[in-house]
Amino acid sequence: MYANMLTRNTRVLIVNESLTVLVLFASIHQMLKVRLKRVGRKNDPSFRLILTESTSGPKSGRVIETFGSYNPHEGQEKASINGERILYWVSKGAQVSPTVHNMLLNHKIITGKKVNVLPKKRPILKEVKQEEKIAASAPAPAAEVAASEVAS
Repeated sequence: MYANMLTRNTRVLIVNESLTVLVLFASIHQMLKVRLKRVGRKNDPSFRLILTESTSGPKSGRVIETFGSYNPHEGQEKASINGERILYWVSKGAQVSPTVHNMLLNHKIITGKKVNVLPKKRPILKEVKQEEKIAASAPAPAAEVAASEVAS
């Protein structure tokens, strides 16, 4: 009777033969993420496309499903990707990492624009300080010249 109700976070406690108590444990649903997991030897990377919880790292071993593989030496054209299963999990609410998103666009599994995966450039502090000094010193002589013209 309770077999259909049992999940990972549910326990059945049998107190007496006539009294069965269903105990539900609080379930925190983690966000799922499709990402790349690095496999292969040193200096020879290859990757697997996996589905895992967003809080656990790709190398933790807690993989829910594997969707295929990608070898960067062969290129993205030869990557084996199970697009149907990825679309299924995305429809269930799984998020896709930016790199995997761009791969799926290349394979025409999804549509949209590519995501910039490179980090944003920040200005170098030394250059900013030099530019501020130049900007601060440039208006000062112009103000002195204007003041001397007004006085004469």
